[in-house]
Amino acid sequence: MNRLLLGASSAVLALAAALPATAQISTETQATALQDVVVTAQRRAESAQKVGLALTVVSGEDLDKRNIQTVNDLENTVPSLEVDSQLGGGQPQFRIRGVGLTDYAANNTSTVGVYVDEVAYPYGVMTQGLLFDIARIEVLRGPQGTLYGRNTTGGAVSVITSAPTEQLQAGITASYGSYDAAKLEGYLSGPLTETLSARLAVAAETGGAWQYHRDTGEELGAKDTKAARLRLNWRPTAQTDVDLNLHYSKDDSDGRGLRLVTQPFTSGGGRVYPVDSAHRITGWGISPYFAQLIGVSSDAKPFRDNEGKGASLRLNHDLGWATLTAIGSYEAFDRNELNDWDATASNEAGTYFFNDIETVSQEVRLASPTGGRLQWMGGLYHATEDVDGGFYSDFSEAKSLGFWMSTTYNQKVETTGVFGNIDYRLTDRLTLVGGLRYEDETRELNDFKTEILAPTPALRANTSKAQSMGEWTGKIGAEYAFNDDVLAYANVSRGVKSGGFTTYNSGLPEQLDPFKFEELIAYEAGLRSSFFDRRLQLNAAVYYYDYRDQQLQGVLYTQTGRVGRMINVPKSHIQGAELELRWRPLDSLTVTQSIGYKYGEYDEFYFVNATATEAAKDPVTGEYNTIVYSDRAGERLPFPRWDYKGSVAYSRQIGGWGFEAETNYSYRDEKFSTSSNSIIDSFWLVNANLTLSPPTADYSFGLYVNNLTNAYSEESRNRFISAATGSPNAPRTWGVRLSYRY
Repeated sequence: MNRLLLGASSAVLALAAALPATAQISTETQATALQDVVVTAQRRAESAQKVGLALTVVSGEDLDKRNIQTVNDLENTVPSLEVDSQLGGGQPQFRIRGVGLTDYAANNTSTVGVYVDEVAYPYGVMTQGLLFDIARIEVLRGPQGTLYGRNTTGGAVSVITSAPTEQLQAGITASYGSYDAAKLEGYLSGPLTETLSARLAVAAETGGAWQYHRDTGEELGAKDTKAARLRLNWRPTAQTDVDLNLHYSKDDSDGRGLRLVTQPFTSGGGRVYPVDSAHRITGWGISPYFAQLIGVSSDAKPFRDNEGKGASLRLNHDLGWATLTAIGSYEAFDRNELNDWDATASNEAGTYFFNDIETVSQEVRLASPTGGRLQWMGGLYHATEDVDGGFYSDFSEAKSLGFWMSTTYNQKVETTGVFGNIDYRLTDRLTLVGGLRYEDETRELNDFKTEILAPTPALRANTSKAQSMGEWTGKIGAEYAFNDDVLAYANVSRGVKSGGFTTYNSGLPEQLDPFKFEELIAYEAGLRSSFFDRRLQLNAAVYYYDYRDQQLQGVLYTQTGRVGRMINVPKSHIQGAELELRWRPLDSLTVTQSIGYKYGEYDEFYFVNATATEAAKDPVTGEYNTIVYSDRAGERLPFPRWDYKGSVAYSRQIGGWGFEAETNYSYRDEKFSTSSNSIIDSFWLVNANLTLSPPTADYSFGLYVNNLTNAYSEESRNRFISAATGSPNAPRTWGVRLSYRY
């Protein structure tokens, strides 16, 4: 590991030293220079190219061009990032550089922190429906905690919404496309008084049902979402800035249908379903008892009925010697979601989630003025979280089961963190960086209950559990500026991620034991550089992760079946590299490219051998007579090795009309699905856009095609009871777009 880092660091430094110093940008080439993006990744406004971190910025203008409609779609733009909605549900799972948690329950926090206007959204299901009227998205790779409110091992996704403006502005964008998909977004922004400005943004989406039932032909996949955000900015004095953010979202969309993959499925009623071959095919069904239990009609199909609302208040006050920032927030999310995990009309794996989530957080920071030799920041973070609910399961037609189950619980979390960060410019070129954090957390799982509801009621589990964590984390590093446009950095950081509880259907005492927090020590070296009058940006990073107690979605086997459980892997490691390029060789041409490579192995892991255990299953009774364990050390971690993302945009004036053609593309390597014990194939995704702007007009017309090659791909797989299923991505879609700006 030391040789790897030493060699990579030497290569980065040698590259930087060999490159010529960049002269001050000339007037003649300003038009072709790449825009200097200002970010707040380190809690201060600065150029993205001056940040000694592995950082990718996605502008608000790029969201529509790259078909980024939710945070899930960011994986097609950001290197080393994957976002999957496990089992087709409404809860995304984030993974950066192979670090991520896979869990379909709603009560465990993500290894990747998601923030909206500096407010943490700790549970993945809360992050849907956020991406409208966005200024930019900053994605940081690697452990975070000395600058952010929460502590994470994977990284952070920071969404910054558009702020109120001092002049009157308005805009509206409408689109219509395949499968009657329609989308509308709009905003109105401007001053209300000399010191108060406001911005109201709204969004709505309908249609797009691209799947169909294999038996009836009924459509599935229509969207029905709406959202609104009001931001008020008050500047009573030149030193004081107050920002109020009120927001609401509602999602009444259809759920995602699954497909049968890898093996035929024989239902409990004896019907044999072959492996699905058509891209859009799926299936579902609901029993009369289950429909009555969850309060829906007898012909209900997978759906979401989710509602989110919240408010945050941020104060910035310049004290002269420091800036005081205080943020208070309240977020509430109500989840109601029906999924059919056997993907057939047979009632063998119907699941209905119901959760009420409330989070209240406060953060206070003091930061030194920018520009000095010493820059520092210190803060205090406190949050309380309440997750109430559970899920119902329909196993009424499953072989060896034949019942309906209920799992309910209440989880309470209290977190307090103290953190600080220092940058000291030792010389004009060399800066030393250090950060430290202490986090105290308690988690309580109260009144966890699993019971069979019918046909014969029976209590399977009834318990309460508690867990606590008190951990120090931090970072040390150095940054060296070869000149104004070439920055090299190296750092070592330690991050931790909270433990938690497995809240699945349970009848086994071992399944209910809490899993412990995970820790990650990251070694990283990188380069951020600009050349040729800042027309070319080249950023690179190499890293090695020493991973302890990695959290993993595993399984427990009994004689009669298998159940899921969150487990800890004692020791593993990940290593990799990333390269990002942005180039504007001409006024009319912009090219972006990125490539990421990562590889990891278990170093200490003795666990169930699913392949051998399945092979030993009695073919007549279906019982697991022999449960096989094996030493898994040396096995590859289940994530894609390679990912490649890029775009090419060409624009020019033709007869006074503005013309822009853009295509973006991404590749994700194959990966192993532990839950289905099978390989998810690699895939390419290509999108294309054409935009025309009439002369002297404030509006534009657009044409778009998503998944241009109509490639088939899956985001996740699972084997639930007996059905092996995959969650497919959408086929080729197209549409038209009209935008107006005032």
